[in-house]
Amino acid sequence: MLIKENQTETIMVYKTEREDDGKTIKSVLRSKLDFSSRLLTKLKHGEGVYLNQQYVKYHTLVKEGDIIQVDMEEPPNQFEPQDIPLNIVYEDVDLIIINKQPGIVSHPTKSHPNSTIANAAAYYLQSQGKTCRIRFVNRLDMDTSGLLIIAKNPYSHHVLSQMMQEDKIQKKYIAFVEGVVEDEEGTIDAPIYRPSDDSIRRIVDDRGQTSISKYKVLRRYKNSTVVLVELLTGRTHQIRVHMAYLGHPLIGDSLYNEGGTIKFSRQALHAAYLKLFQPRFREKIEVEAQLPEDLKKLGLHLENL
Repeated sequence: MLIKENQTETIMVYKTEREDDGKTIKSVLRSKLDFSSRLLTKLKHGEGVYLNQQYVKYHTLVKEGDIIQVDMEEPPNQFEPQDIPLNIVYEDVDLIIINKQPGIVSHPTKSHPNSTIANAAAYYLQSQGKTCRIRFVNRLDMDTSGLLIIAKNPYSHHVLSQMMQEDKIQKKYIAFVEGVVEDEEGTIDAPIYRPSDDSIRRIVDDRGQTSISKYKVLRRYKNSTVVLVELLTGRTHQIRVHMAYLGHPLIGDSLYNEGGTIKFSRQALHAAYLKLFQPRFREKIEVEAQLPEDLKKLGLHLENL
């Protein structure tokens, strides 16, 4: 079992149980703690696994009551720390979940080399005296607001990414769309396809990957609707593509709603809810993110049309 009081961002401490007796350290780390082969190889080269405070090889056998310590410390990213406010809605030894404001990029790119969430997170962790390497578990477009997960170590990144790939993280978004959606709720099961390698835009096409979204109407206005969309798969631009396919493109979406009648400075999309399991302790985490001010103002504007 994990010894909670001894856990840190970069150190995991596990006390072996009866069923671990006679197994190798590698077997215990794989079966009980879900360590990936890649991470185990990396730790092996860095002498990061200890048994009862002694460095040992992976084939060493354990007995009940032994203490396995895994040291995952690594050099931090080379992101320039910048004092940019972060709206943190949840944090523990393995992850940070923030409510990202619209208009800020998650990770440095050629066109946005700094002033990103990664720069802000580097400053925040540095101010806490922590040298964690920043890894993003999910991605949000620059103009999409809401919940963004940052892993603090390679272990949590692997476990959470695996959950994401297997669609085991529940994700719900609030979207403001053009037109009045008639059905109270529905499911959009339409494959999404990238027509060419250099295409940013995605389309619904039978050649695409299975893509499923569930929606529920939250509020109707005169010529628009607010919907809650749950992603059952995680494709690029899935909500934007699916709602446009339904005939109700997102307000302000320059890529999928070029002829939109309601003007807004960005796609009106907010990642509002996440449910997942803590990667180390497997406890349920449930978080919600309040709408940013621009979407609140949009709602008031739509109400007065």
